[in-house]
Amino acid sequence: MSSKIADPSLEGEYDPERHAGLYGMQRVKAMSSVILALMLSILDYSVANVALPTIAMDMHSSPSQAIWVINAYQLANLACLLPLAALGARVGFGRMSQLGIVLFLIASVACAVSQNMLELTLARALQGIGSSCIMSVNIALVRFIYPHKLIGKGIALNGLFIGLGVALGPTIGSFILSIASWPWIFWINLPLGGAAILLASRALPKTPRSDVKTDIPGSILTVVSFTLLGVGLDGFMHGDIGWGAGLTGWSLVSWWLLLRWQKKRPEPIVPLDLLKRVPFLVACLVSFCGFVASNLYIVAMPFTLAVAFHKNPATVGLLIAPWAVGVAVMSFTVGKIADRFPASLLSSIGLLITCIGFILLCTLPLDASNSAVAWRTLLAGMGFGFFQPPNNRAIMVTAPPGREGGASGMLSVARLSGQTTGALLVAGLFTLFSHPAFICLGAAAFVAFFGAMLSAGRILFKSRVAPR
Repeated sequence: MSSKIADPSLEGEYDPERHAGLYGMQRVKAMSSVILALMLSILDYSVANVALPTIAMDMHSSPSQAIWVINAYQLANLACLLPLAALGARVGFGRMSQLGIVLFLIASVACAVSQNMLELTLARALQGIGSSCIMSVNIALVRFIYPHKLIGKGIALNGLFIGLGVALGPTIGSFILSIASWPWIFWINLPLGGAAILLASRALPKTPRSDVKTDIPGSILTVVSFTLLGVGLDGFMHGDIGWGAGLTGWSLVSWWLLLRWQKKRPEPIVPLDLLKRVPFLVACLVSFCGFVASNLYIVAMPFTLAVAFHKNPATVGLLIAPWAVGVAVMSFTVGKIADRFPASLLSSIGLLITCIGFILLCTLPLDASNSAVAWRTLLAGMGFGFFQPPNNRAIMVTAPPGREGGASGMLSVARLSGQTTGALLVAGLFTLFSHPAFICLGAAAFVAFFGAMLSAGRILFKSRVAPR
């Protein structure tokens, strides 16, 4: 493959020595460590989703209480991403990833031995923090493992295993629950985590460290701002207007204080310096749109298949699986060209294909066959897999040397905030409408189309970043 990059305007600044990457078995071992830690985080999230009804029944809890097993994990993960990315830049990205694995394993034991819903929810929040340690530096490590001209390949490989984790999670969860009780979905993390920590301690590269002091007030304000906003919006979407408005109002105050404080910092936790770079900002917004669209589909589609198409639970699982297969296959395929063609082209094509897939699903007759649903779902997933790696690459390569941690954290924030927003929109539409299944699919198609247009518009901002 030629090392020439088709879109030099997205190359930003880079250091040939700092971003030289690893070669041979060193790269294989280091990337294997990153993937193991990633799979630990992704698998446990999707496995726990499958176990929710069983957990609720065993602990005599309502579905709304059980959902906090998922919400606590995701909210803790999102709230801690940026502070932990900044801390990772100071202590080393490899060390931060190892800390995350250890925290995740401790939390897994706490989840497995929980006796009530409160204990399990708190343990899941700790798991979310461990996952945040891993995810906040995940792509930053890839940035140092792969040489600059091949970074797209590394990011695509990362996306491939995220897709595999999402695809395998429900199957693994169902298998475990068929032969054992629900605590085993957490006990199973121990051997995988043990292998991950052993490999990480030996294989991850030592990365340059920032000498900027840890911003404790900024870290606290960041966690508080994300947490209040997430819980407040959740209250809104479930019809609790007073509670939701109060927490959302306080979150806006917290965000105002945070942004004022961050303006004084040389390397802010909320990467305002990076967000001033138009290509970086647009790539983050495109990522956010993509994940809003995907979660509008992922959260609502099981209800659509069960209620509108009258499919049984086993068939619902099989008909959703092609999405993850499409994402995984195309993430691998696009990795071969992500370093040669601009993200403004590849990501736009991917999101347009996703949009078309959603429209085709939305216009299906209610007596559609399983194969008709499956190939449309596969098409939408393939589009999403085609969009993601080039866009993630655009986020990382526009960050200057020393700001890889902030870029990695912001990449994960765009993904998680998009997923959370998509899930909240589904909750709101289900609150407003009695039969919102196809409305959710229509909304997903619209957001995917908007993201494609925003991605294509990046051609207008080429002149804002000098070519390397």
